[in-house]
Amino acid sequence: MNSEEKITLQTEDGETVDFFVVEETRLAGRSYLLVTDEADEAADGECYILKDTSDPEDAEASYEFVEDEQELDDLFQIFTQLLDDADVELQK
Repeated sequence: MNSEEKITLQTEDGETVDFFVVEETRLAGRSYLLVTDEADEAADGECYILKDTSDPEDAEASYEFVEDEQELDDLFQIFTQLLDDADVELQK
């Protein structure tokens, strides 16, 4: 995991939340990030999958949590394969 790659999201309430990028991929022209709320690689953190919903011409990326079950299942399988050789264990 590259804990140096941190993204900060702003909630609808104006709060900021930091996530650490574990892996990224593209599917059907969209970028997806597998992120965790834990910077320490040895710690057990919660993982989330974020979808980039911004347009290519946007100055900043805009992400939302993937909530569709089929999309989550597909992406979970992709990220599991991408991390197969890494020392990362994903659980649903």
